[in-house]
Amino acid sequence: MYAIIRAGGKQAKVRSGDVIEVERVKNAADTVEFEPMLVVDDDGNTHTAGEALTGATVVAKVLGEIKGDKIDIFKYKNKSGYRRRMGHRQTFTQLEITDINLPSAKPAKKTAAKKSTAKTSTAKKSTAKKSTAKKSATKESQEAPAEAASEEE
Repeated sequence: MYAIIRAGGKQAKVRSGDVIEVERVKNAADTVEFEPMLVVDDDGNTHTAGEALTGATVVAKVLGEIKGDKIDIFKYKNKSGYRRRMGHRQTFTQLEITDINLPSAKPAKKTAAKKSTAKTSTAKKSTAKKSTAKKSATKESQEAPAEAASEEE
């Protein structure tokens, strides 16, 4: 099972056991929870935003902070002696994905709701059949006296 999460302004595809680096998480506790944007479970079913992901979470354990690669910044203007040299190292937080949770109670309720609607629709069909049978019976009884009257003449 894997999930797509939004962490630090970027999206990441994660599986249980993956170690990812996200931009620094301030006030990081021992664990961090993310709301996934998309989840694909082991059966190959895709769950996207909406009711399918309400209550779904991705739980990650904070491993620590590290610094990324150094970025060299060099400003230069020709023939004027202007040179500036700077560098930057971004701080990242390492996270280990421990668990991807999907709510399992919701699909069971949906199947129960489908079964109850199926029962009501079959009940409506059977009452419709009964009413058409009654209508045809009343039409036959009305036609019978008219035929008897025509035979008497």
